[in-house]
Amino acid sequence: MTPPDRPLRICLVYDCLYPWTVGGAEHWYRQFAEGLAAAGHEVTYLTRRQWGKDDAPALPGINVIAVSKREPLYTDDGRRRIVEAVRFGAGVLRHLRRNPGRYDVVHTAAFPYFSLLAARVAARNDDFRLVVDWHEVWTLGYWQEYLGPLGGHVGYRIQRACIRVPQHANCYAQLHVERLRDEGLQGPIRLIEGMYTGDMEPKPVRDADPLVIFAGRHIPEKRVPALVPALVEARKQLPDLQGLIFGDGPERLEVRRQIADHHAAEWLSAPGFVESAVLDSAMGRAICVVLPSRREGYGMIVIEAAAYGTPSVVVDDPDNAATERIEEGVNGFIAPSVGPPDLAAAIVRIAQEGRPLRDRTSAWFSEHAASLSLDGSMQQLLDDYAESARR
Repeated sequence: MTPPDRPLRICLVYDCLYPWTVGGAEHWYRQFAEGLAAAGHEVTYLTRRQWGKDDAPALPGINVIAVSKREPLYTDDGRRRIVEAVRFGAGVLRHLRRNPGRYDVVHTAAFPYFSLLAARVAARNDDFRLVVDWHEVWTLGYWQEYLGPLGGHVGYRIQRACIRVPQHANCYAQLHVERLRDEGLQGPIRLIEGMYTGDMEPKPVRDADPLVIFAGRHIPEKRVPALVPALVEARKQLPDLQGLIFGDGPERLEVRRQIADHHAAEWLSAPGFVESAVLDSAMGRAICVVLPSRREGYGMIVIEAAAYGTPSVVVDDPDNAATERIEEGVNGFIAPSVGPPDLAAAIVRIAQEGRPLRDRTSAWFSEHAASLSLDGSMQQLLDDYAESARR
């Protein structure tokens, strides 16, 4: 990484902090903050309180500040809680208003939107560069499906207001670059593909066991229950097939009900969240990882699986940017729908391709690892930061 001309004062804004909250974006922001601090920059991380009195974060070189109270992120049905987002945005506004001139750069996730709006309101004479990560840009139709006709319209209008804020935008998939432009963002948009935080060297490729896995949150947009009938269908052609559905969330009970209804408990289980070593071992020996999501902002698990030479199955959907991580027949396949026959056909095809597909997947990872890595994106962002400091 290129050393900085001078240490920059960088404020990262996200209401989640890994490992107190687990997810792809959470992990990336934590690794990104640590990388900035290691490069000699002054890093502040604004978040909500997620810890108790005995496990407060002590991150070397990073000043973690909780600007809102500890409270749940999601409703019982897996939707983001609006009151939490509003409270966090108010905390961000208070902090920035009380600390004028403290930062060269304020770098925030677009969602939850109120923290972005707060950063813009707090900026006085543009005294810091506002950098915004747009992990996703939702259509009006999806907003209304998510929050209902009225709530969805309000959410969409708030998103539009955020798009009109003067900013330096980052997107992590071409899908969302195009949507930002279509929605009217006028400033620069940088496409950053590097979110992978793991080892750049591919793992030794091994022959697969008859195993299919999923790993992630069990929320409606992930469509995890659809895996059960798909695996039942695939098992008609792969009678030794086993399944592991890792993770937790509001739909895990439905996943377990589906397992029981299909009498699949002997070969299919949903063990919840597990230690990383357990997940890594399963990923390295699986036939494939299946991601049945209808909506993904990036698709990190495709890259994580490819590091082991394990292909992935994703589903074709207008809101699914994970399809951008798949080269069909090279590191996996895109199923035309989430229906059991389509998912099962993709799984069976990967099993039939065998070791040659695993070798191609590993080669794909080796070819793309540098552009998909955190270090590559960090250098892109530091160059952008440095320009603001020179100005």
